[in-house]
Formats: sequence, C-alpha cells, structure tokens
Amino acid sequence: MLNFKPSKLTVALLSSGLLSMSSIAFAAEDATTTEQADEEVEVIEVTGFRRSLIESMNVKRYSSSVVEALSAEDIGKLPDSSIAESIARLPGLTAQRLDGRASKVSIRGFGENESATTFNGREQVSIGDNRGVEFDLYPSEIMSGVTVYKTPDATIEGEGIAGVVDLQTVRPLSLNDRVIQFNGTYEETSFDELNPDADNNGFRGTFSYMDKFADDTVGVAIAISTMSSPNQEKRWNAWGYPEVSNDSGESFSILGGAKPFVRSSMLERDTVMGVLEFAPTDDLHFTFDALYIDYRDEKILRGIEVPFAWGQGSISADNATFDPETGFVTSALTEGQRVVVRNDYEEKEAELTSFGFNGEYDVNDNWSLEFDASYSKVERQIWSLESYAGTGRGDSRGVADNIGYTFDGGNTGAQFSHELDYSDFNLIQLGGPLSWGWSSALNEKYGITGTEYENQAQDGFLNTPSIDDELTALKFAATQALDNEYVSAITYGVSYKEREKTKFSDGDYMTVSSFSLENPGMLSVPEEYRLGSANLDFIGMGDMIAYDVRGLMKDGYYDLLSEKLTGAQHQTKSWTVKEEILALFVKADIDMEVGGYPLTGNVGVRYVQTDQSSQGSAFNPADGVVATSPTDISHDYSHLLPSLNLSLAIDDSQTIRFGAAKTISRAQQSDMNASVQTTYSEIPNNEGYNWTVSGGNPELEPKEAFGLDLTYSNYYSAEGYFSVALFHKDLSQWIFNGTYEIDLTGVADPISGEIPENPKGSGSGQVNGGDGSLWGYELSVALPFNVFSDSLDGFGLIASYTGVESDFKDQNGNDYELPGLSENIANVTAYYEKHGLQIRASMRHRGDFKGDVYGIGFDSQQVDILGETIIDAQIGYDFGEAGFKSLEGLSIFLQAYNLTEEPFTTLSGDNSLQVRDYQDYGRTYLLGFSYKL
Repeated sequence: MLNFKPSKLTVALLSSGLLSMSSIAFAAEDATTTEQADEEVEVIEVTGFRRSLIESMNVKRYSSSVVEALSAEDIGKLPDSSIAESIARLPGLTAQRLDGRASKVSIRGFGENESATTFNGREQVSIGDNRGVEFDLYPSEIMSGVTVYKTPDATIEGEGIAGVVDLQTVRPLSLNDRVIQFNGTYEETSFDELNPDADNNGFRGTFSYMDKFADDTVGVAIAISTMSSPNQEKRWNAWGYPEVSNDSGESFSILGGAKPFVRSSMLERDTVMGVLEFAPTDDLHFTFDALYIDYRDEKILRGIEVPFAWGQGSISADNATFDPETGFVTSALTEGQRVVVRNDYEEKEAELTSFGFNGEYDVNDNWSLEFDASYSKVERQIWSLESYAGTGRGDSRGVADNIGYTFDGGNTGAQFSHELDYSDFNLIQLGGPLSWGWSSALNEKYGITGTEYENQAQDGFLNTPSIDDELTALKFAATQALDNEYVSAITYGVSYKEREKTKFSDGDYMTVSSFSLENPGMLSVPEEYRLGSANLDFIGMGDMIAYDVRGLMKDGYYDLLSEKLTGAQHQTKSWTVKEEILALFVKADIDMEVGGYPLTGNVGVRYVQTDQSSQGSAFNPADGVVATSPTDISHDYSHLLPSLNLSLAIDDSQTIRFGAAKTISRAQQSDMNASVQTTYSEIPNNEGYNWTVSGGNPELEPKEAFGLDLTYSNYYSAEGYFSVALFHKDLSQWIFNGTYEIDLTGVADPISGEIPENPKGSGSGQVNGGDGSLWGYELSVALPFNVFSDSLDGFGLIASYTGVESDFKDQNGNDYELPGLSENIANVTAYYEKHGLQIRASMRHRGDFKGDVYGIGFDSQQVDILGETIIDAQIGYDFGEAGFKSLEGLSIFLQAYNLTEEPFTTLSGDNSLQVRDYQDYGRTYLLGFSYKL
C-alpha cells in the first residue's frame, strides 16, 4: 500500500534541489513515512501501470515548478524502443522521427535545440553535431523516471528556452525489497527483408539487480541491457522540382530527379548502468552513478537514382501531362536516359560514458550542504559508403533507357516505368555512369585531364565524419532552513562546467581499382560479391542488382582519394568549440498564506558567465589546391536569469500555479565554429570591404526568452486530474543567416603575402537578431472511469491537447517560422488494467512543422515536414496479479507500434505534390516477458 502525500520536509528538499529522487523512489520512501504526514490521506492499493500514473501525477502535483513526469511503469511497459517514445506522450511534448524511431523531442512548439537534457540533474553530451540530444541513444529499460521542467528554478543546471528534460535512474536505498528482474523481447518488422543481406527481426534483453545491505546503509543497483532492433524503410526521395513551360508559355513544376531506395537497419545497443548509495548516518548521504552505452546503427541502402528533367534524356511535351490545377507536370517520359544504380552502406558507432558523484550532509537542523561532480563523454564515428553502377562509364555511354513517371495525385512520390532489366549483372556493372568526379586532383591522379574521360573517375564516395564531446561539471550548494511566515529555506550555490566538442569531417572519392586511361571501362561484379537483387516495385523499378559493397571495399576493389585536396567543404565542417560556464545562484522557498490560502513556490536568480572559444581553419582555394591556416577566436558574455514559481492551493484538490522566468538557449556548436573561407580582392566590394569571409561565427550569443505560465489543476481523485494552462514567451536574439563586420588586422593577403591597409572584412554566416513571441494553451486530463461507477474500475483515459501560435520577425523584419513549431499537438492513451490483464492503445499527433534532416555530406538541412498521427497498442498479462501465486512476478506482453503505417513526409516547396521524402516504415511488433524475483 502506498501513501502519496509527501511530508513537508520531502517537498522542501525536492524543491531545493538537494534531493534528487525518481518518482518511483519518491513514492516508495513516502510509503515509509505515513505516520509523519501532516494530515489524513487516501491510501490506494493499485499496481502496474495505474500505480505509475499515480506516482507521475504526484510528482507533477507536488513539484514547485510546472512539470510533466513519467515513472518506471510508464517507461517500461509502453511499446517504446527508446525513452523518446515515452516522453513524446506527455502533454505539450512531441517527437520527430529519425529512421522510423522517435529521436528528437520538442517541448511546446520549440525544436530540440531549444531544450536541455540532464541525467540525474546533470547536463549531458550528445552524439549529434549540436546540443540536441538524440534520445534513441537511451534505452527506456534502465530509467526509473523522467521529469520535464516547463518552468525553471534557479537551481536547475540545464539551460533551454523550451524546458529541461531530466532522465533519472533508481535510488536503491529508497526501495523496500531486493529486486532481481529479467526482461526479454522478440522484435519483428511488418516488412520482409527489403535487402537480401538484412534481418527483419531482433531481440532485447535486460537484467537488473537492486538491493540494500549493512542495515540499509548501502544500496546497489545494476542494470545490463542489450538490444538488436531492426528497422526497414521504403523511401521516395526527390532531387528537386525545376520550372518548365508548356507550349502556351505557362510555368509548371517537373521532377528534376529522384533517389528512391529501400533501407534495412539494425540498431545494436549495449548498456550498463550502476548506482551505489552509502548513508552511514542519518545526516550523511553519498550517491555514485555510472552509465556506459555502446551504440551501433548499421544501414544497408539500395536504390536507383533517376535523373529526369536534369538528366541526359529528352522530354517531349507530347508525352507530358500539364495539370493547371496543381501547376505540376503529373506525368512525363524521358527518352535516352541513364541512371545510377546505388548499393550503399552506412555504419554509425558511438560510445557514451557518464559518471556522477553526489554528496549530501545535514550539518544541523538548519543547514545542509551538497556537492556534485560529473563527467560525460561521447565518441561517435560514421562511415557512409556510396557505390555507383550502370550500363556505361560517364555521360552518354552505355545502354540508355526510356523512363516515365506518374504522380497519382497524392504525396507518396512517383511511379516509374522503364524498359531495362536492372537486375542483370551483365548489363549493370561497377563504375560511375554519370560524370560526377569533378575534382582536379582526381583527374590528375588518373591522367584523364583533357581526355574524353575527364571528370569520369568517381565510382562512389566515402563520408567519415566524427564527433568527440566531453563535459566536466562541479556544483556546490548550501541550504538554510528558516523559521518565519514567508520563506522556509534559502539555497545558495555555485556551479562550473567545461565542455569541449570537436567535429572532424572527411571524405574520399572512390574509384574502381582497375580503372585507368588505358582501361577506362566498367567492372563486372565478381561472383563472390553478388547477393541477388533488391525489389523496388514500390516505385515501379522492379528488381535491381544487390552486391556486397563492404566486401568489395575491404578486399581492395576501390581506390580512395581525399576530397579535401581540392574541395574546401570539409574544412568548414571541421572545428572545435570550447565553453567554460560559471553560474552563481540563490533560491528562496516560499511557504506562506495569502488570504487564508497556502502559497508555496520559489523565487530566485541565476547569474551565468560564459567564456567560449573555437578553433578551426581559415582556408583559401588557390590554383585548384586548398591552403589552410589555423584559427582561434574567443568570446565571453553573461546573463542574469531571474525565476519565480508560485502555487496557490485553493483547497485539497485545486491549485493555481504561476511561473515567470528569463531563459536562454545556447547557439548550435556547428554555427559557432571558427572555420571560415577567406578571399581577398584588391578592389573593394560595394560595402568597401576587401576581405570576404564565410563560415561559422564564434561570437554568437544565446537566444533569449522571457516566459509566463499560468496553470489551473484539479486533482479530483487519487487517480485523476485535469488542468488548463496558458503560456507566453517573448523571444529575442534569435539566430539567422546574415552578415557582419570582421576585423582581420595583421592578416596577410594570401596572394601577395603583404598585410593590406584595410583590415575590415564582410563576414557571412549566422548572426543574432530578430524578435517575436510564442503563445499557446494546454489541456490535459487523467480520467479513471471508476469515478462514474465501481463496475468500471480498471478502465481509464489520459489525454492532452496543446495549441501553439507565434509571431516572429527575422533581423530584416521578415516573417519567420520557428523550427519545430507544430500549431497542434495531441496525445491520447486509453487503458484497462485489472486482475492481471493489461490493455492499452496510444495515439500521438503533431501538426506540420519545420524540422532538420540530414542532407548531402550529413549536413543538417531544414525542410517542411507534414503532420503525423502515430498509433501504438499493447496487451499484457501479469500472472501474479491474476492470482497465480506459483507464477508470481511473471508477465507477458504483445506490443505493436505505428499500427496505421504512418509515413514520414517532407516537401520541397508549397505544392503538396513536390514531395522531398516519403518514408514508409511499416509496423513493428514486439513479444516479450518480464520476470521479477
């Protein structure tokens, strides 16, 4: 039996930040302090998912800030491949899918880069190029709770305009009994193997152990998790849509080219989590936690790049359909076309290591101290290999095809018609069928400059970007308990963080090793590397050859040449960004009465001083060769961030909350880099500058916001509540593409070597500017049906709806749409849980929004993403709860997500037919068990 009313001491410690406790631990500890409660409260005997809802609701109810929360049952028993799937169901939150999995979390209309992520209260590094955490790195199985802070207080370490997501591990000393648990899950996709060398099934397994020793002064928790999770995709991808004219001179959009493919992925993730607690006395408490994640995502991609309007073939107006209603060429035929058959392979490996130590000491009844130290590091490496094949090397060689396309009026992409057999290994051979190898170094290497084979030596490409991200943090805080009618405690503190993130970008041209001016032909795929075919019927292209490109590369069938010799693009993508952040904070916990009503909360201020620097390269292409020199640019700034949280208890069930705070979101590290391209002209430009610089801007400062939040909540039963929230944020110092003046005093003209008289230059890149506002409302309800009738006990509904609007101008006064903003977000979960039977169905919806996807060379590219509605479901059976005592602790479940096969769709322009991506992931099924000793 659990008592869910916390003592005043617990609430004070939680609000002060000195007690970091998961929701399940919070409830467990509170169960032992019933006798200390200040008033009689209802005792509820529920287990499983319903208990987790109560625990989450009470974290939300008794927090001094506006928060959303998840507990262990929420996370562990919903059909979730990662923690992001669970978080995306909370009110006001949603997620963007990446390769079929929820990865990037958005809070109240802001993109993932505007929120912070902490792990047990400590800021986390990321495997991406920037600050936004990719949550598919974190397994839901090892987490005991998640708290999302929509309004901050002065003690919270994470910084984000949208909010802070805190991931939490269990605290073993807060548990009542020893726990030994095994979880196993079989996973399968609804698609058969889309590639002949892929799997459509996988496995997940977790072992966890938690116990207390030495008269409950030592607690240990260990969790080991492994996962092999398949994911498959049928993708339509368009190059773009140029304008063409019909015979009457009217303009229409036509398909420029397309790159459809089938993808088979396997995400392998091994995780070890450990927590050690030591409380030798009632006044002294130590916690050490460690997390290690080994992450590997393997992708096999096969498809055919089909040039159309931008290809070699000729298009006849007689074979084209110009639709005046849509302004689109809905069908056309290109004759004499040559395509590129692609066999690609991508592998992303990452290791995350995180350590944290926390010490708490109650000096006396009035003073308590806290010390916290943490370290986290990520190393990530990507190998992305593209292999090209066709009927002949270079433009206008080999057998051509007559290819047509038809759009059916939807936004699912085009269906093609063709005449050649792309599964014929005698017809389709290794080599570049189009002249893409424009590098002068590549031409020089093979001696083909000035010959008919110039620019025809690129038979593939290898991208190898890597990331190293390292963060060290220290925090010291002291809390003074007060005895007066207004303030119950004051917390003072200081924290210091050092973060260094380095990206190294590299790429190589691939050329079949047998290629030379004397032997410029294609290479037939050797028999031992032939895998059969991949089916592209979903876009009408039939079967295409499938071969082992990894084996060909490993066994020396390709030669490599660095793209950096003559291309400057990798220099702008290689950089180091360092930050040193010192924060001073003070927070007062409010505990008073206003007009006879209890008023609690906190008021505080946080001063943040930042010293940032970036190291990179300045480069100047000259005579076809890239010359570089090192750069090192520093900048500093500070912010004063006040915050206020008030909670007015109208009665035992009704509360009005008010929050106000100034917050910041730091610039993306890729925009802060010091790698730039420089050019010098003897003749000044129109603005009077001789120097022109483009690239990153190390002097970028954070975006700023001042937010207001007003919430009414009614906790009308132990399992139910409803709330209405209004929120508003004034935004400034946003970041846009723009120009700025740069001082290059003492820098020599790269051509003459002399220092010019005019040291001023014009820089182009990211700049601070613009302002506007975002506002919205949020409705949420937890409705147990037993409030209507005892016969409906076990049935329930959880639902939320968020509406968001914005009015924002860029630095030039133009309208601007905030990335990640969906005007409507909805989440619904219906459930039944009683007598061991557990049935749930969940729906999450978000409207259209602008989001980031990977473009060429793993550059982040912003696109228009269509809204989506994703439906998941689960049925389970707990034998112990059903009364089978001999099977106590055993439960089984069947889960399915994306039941309606909701696609991920992005557009290129306003026309709904101009589809950039249409990604069909199918469904995913999981069958599993859990056994607890």
